[in-house]
Amino acid sequence: MRWLSISAAIASISVVGIAIGLGMPLLSIILESRGYSASMIGLNTAIAGLASITAAPLATPLAVRFGVVWTMLAMILLGALAFMGFYFAPAFWMWFPLRVMLHLALTVLFILSEFWISTSAPPHRRGLVLGIYATVLSLGFAAGPWLFSQMGSGGFMPFGTVFVLVMIAAIPVLAAWRESPNITPEGGSSGFIRYIWIVPTATAAVLVFGAVETGGFALFPVFGNRIGYSEGDAALLLTMIGLGNVFMQIPLGMISDRVNDRRYLLLICAVVGLAGMILLPHIQGNWYVMAGLLFLWGGVVAALYTIGLAHLGSRLSGHELANANAAFVLCYGFGMILGPQAIGIGMDAMGTNGFAWTLGAFFAAYILLAGSRLVLGGRS
Repeated sequence: MRWLSISAAIASISVVGIAIGLGMPLLSIILESRGYSASMIGLNTAIAGLASITAAPLATPLAVRFGVVWTMLAMILLGALAFMGFYFAPAFWMWFPLRVMLHLALTVLFILSEFWISTSAPPHRRGLVLGIYATVLSLGFAAGPWLFSQMGSGGFMPFGTVFVLVMIAAIPVLAAWRESPNITPEGGSSGFIRYIWIVPTATAAVLVFGAVETGGFALFPVFGNRIGYSEGDAALLLTMIGLGNVFMQIPLGMISDRVNDRRYLLLICAVVGLAGMILLPHIQGNWYVMAGLLFLWGGVVAALYTIGLAHLGSRLSGHELANANAAFVLCYGFGMILGPQAIGIGMDAMGTNGFAWTLGAFFAAYILLAGSRLVLGGRS
């Protein structure tokens, strides 16, 4: 167990997680205050998915040419500068190229961090290590909305805070630069794309998670505002989702190390996700009950990413794992496009209930896919 490498990669990406957890609701609330519809907010957020799709095939070649550490440091700087640009950009159209720059940097950073973590963890402890990774990352996502609830959406302070946090992420990367992994890929882009179909249960899981996480984080503050909650109360509900992730990823990761087929756990996670969205419209008037539900729901749903990544690592290794991890994040990017747009359109078309119904539809689609793979006897 290469703990220095693991700790550096986890610490770096988790500081970025704080910035994302603060930045996503911040940008949405600012656009809402300027009078933009949920569909337009969703469209701007969905551009992040296009950036991720563009960045995914670039991560491995960049790391091969410049090294994992120097590529990660460059992406940290690019991401910090892009986020600062939102504060100085007066026109809405400017937010689209800024989203592209921000999420291109974040995507490459996530791909290389997760590859670093996977290559540093022994196979029989991969679920545990990824559970630790997801837990610390979730702490970041939970801390972000809490910081937002304290600072609000006005002035320079939230933007400056995000900039500083992202730049801090460079420190652990520099501390462990001697232990960074080397990537020697084989094959071209066709080899990269084909991994989507080699492990479809994992890649579909992360697509659904990308849709739910990105769309949910971006539009939950709008949803909370429309059902009568203040900015602070809605942000604290997002924090409850993050806390659920914190407490449940290590136990679920350890369980995944002890089961023969992780696909059954992925299916259970999707069923819990669907059940939570069926219940949400009936309890949304009670903040405390809603907080409890979102705590449990968020922890289980986040395991789609953790267990999906562990399932991927159990099937592949070496350059195949590097390419498959890029394909994994590519599917996350597709989810980032689908989620905000679908949820925004759903809320405009069906009112506040469109938030839960649209999210539920993503889980239902995954249940059909994963269930059919298990019934038909597919191995991945």
